[in-house]
Amino acid sequence: MENYVINRMNELLKERNWTIYRLAKESDIAYSSLNNIFVRRTIPSVLTLEKICNGFQITLSEFFETTTPILQTEDMLTSDEREIIGIYRTLCKSDKKLFHAYLQGLAKLTP
Repeated sequence: MENYVINRMNELLKERNWTIYRLAKESDIAYSSLNNIFVRRTIPSVLTLEKICNGFQITLSEFFETTTPILQTEDMLTSDEREIIGIYRTLCKSDKKLFHAYLQGLAKLTP
């Protein structure tokens, strides 16, 4: 189990081209605490794992999903849509808010 959790976290970091520091910022977890999980290869608590998932903007069920990688939903998304989602996931929280506001403006939607 511990290897799966650490491996999955590494996979999600690589997918987004993030560092552990970036994940710590996005998850509101102290860098030292998060780094210790990787260095000591310990299983994070459920609360910490929920914060990590929030940082990645995925659910716990998506974290443990093994059949379909998050960015490989070819049946539902076009390549342009997958590219936009991939770029979006690399943005920090404040840039995601700006991006969201920009898209709403482009689509002439009200928040």
